Amino acid sequence: MASPDGLLRRRGLLAMNSRLAGDVGDRRSSMSRAGRIGRRSRIFCSAANATDTAQPRRRAAMLAIGTANPPNSMSQDEYADWYFRVTNSDHLTNLKHKLKKICKHKTPKISPSKSPKRSKSGIRKRHFYHGDDTFRDHPELAVRGAPSLDARQDILRTAVPELAAAAAARAIDEWGRPASDVTHLVFANLSGVSVPGHDLRLASLLGLRPSVQRTSMYFHGCSAAAAALRVAKDIAENNPGTARVLVACAELSLFMFRAPTPTTQRDSTLVVQALFADGAGAVIVGAGDDTDGERKVFDIMSAVQTVLPDSEGGADGQLYASGLVFQPSFKLPAMLRDRVEQCLAKGIGPLAVAAAGGGGGWNDMFWAVHPGGRAILDGVEEGLSLAPEKLEASRRVLSEYGNMSGAGLIFVLDELRRGGDLPPGGLGVMIGVGPGVSIETMLLRAPAA
Repeated sequence: MASPDGLLRRRGLLAMNSRLAGDVGDRRSSMSRAGRIGRRSRIFCSAANATDTAQPRRRAAMLAIGTANPPNSMSQDEYADWYFRVTNSDHLTNLKHKLKKICKHKTPKISPSKSPKRSKSGIRKRHFYHGDDTFRDHPELAVRGAPSLDARQDILRTAVPELAAAAAARAIDEWGRPASDVTHLVFANLSGVSVPGHDLRLASLLGLRPSVQRTSMYFHGCSAAAAALRVAKDIAENNPGTARVLVACAELSLFMFRAPTPTTQRDSTLVVQALFADGAGAVIVGAGDDTDGERKVFDIMSAVQTVLPDSEGGADGQLYASGLVFQPSFKLPAMLRDRVEQCLAKGIGPLAVAAAGGGGGWNDMFWAVHPGGRAILDGVEEGLSLAPEKLEASRRVLSEYGNMSGAGLIFVLDELRRGGDLPPGGLGVMIGVGPGVSIETMLLRAPAA
């Protein structure tokens, strides 16, 4: 696998991204093209090494993080029995056995001479808003193909903003300023659509001021939080010192719950039911001078969205009267393995040259990758030749919470900063993987010591 330095040099990417270079100085228009490339390489290296001198506080930063889950939790080993019971499908013994194999959890055994052995799903337990009473009160939810969208929407209309509010309240409490100081709200989710949207209900629950500027982002799937953070970065940097943006993402897997049928052997229903879970994450984003004791969690160096080449059909879904039918391709992990480095080269541009300066390539950085499943993480790890411990934060979140769609990345960021082993001023990469297949790439920097 080529190093990021070599990959970028071959593709001529050292001369791209003049906007980032503009953070650290002007360039003379009469400079030759070769001179510009050399000059920019030096500029990017100094920027990535945290020596910004021209405008050191105008770059957006994450200032606080909060997460929340519903109180109901279930071990992965118990899930198959419960799922087939509530859907009245115990007679489908072959499918039940298959789901048990997917869900079976084994504690990884780490050997110093090889990578950890991992269970098929990589999940130990998950949290859910729904439970036995949900299906007792709404039996149509447990019938494959039955019209149940109205029932799902009725549940999600209140449950989604309430879960988002729990995560946001924790982020605001950590931030240390009143909720009324939030100037912008960016809300992203996949779980249910209503008018007015979940964003207005969330603003009311939190006591945000009536003039808060709200932006809603729907159906970005597992890249939702990353996309919302990208939008928040732009808002904060366009209003330095004044804008404080609350990003919130909440997902409830009830929207995608589907009963099995004998034909389930030929689709991804069991995989989806074995992976997805419920959770919410929130982040405060701002740029400019610190006030009232704010502290940075991560600097946001750059943020880019791109489409994985030749990935049509990799992660598709359709909304029906029976709910959202999500059909991820079994080829998606291989797509990521073979093309993720190409997306990174486009996404973080010349700043990757500085990241590779330590000689370890991508392993010189810390990583927050969407915990979409063990196969997703394995594909990214293999595609970038990462050491096993580099995705440990993502694997821990997957193990303890499952795939919480877009909210999962915020849990990984929280896990990374609480781990206490980030190098001061060190660079890292956040990767969101969504429908399309869309890749959200964000270059981060840990706070200086």
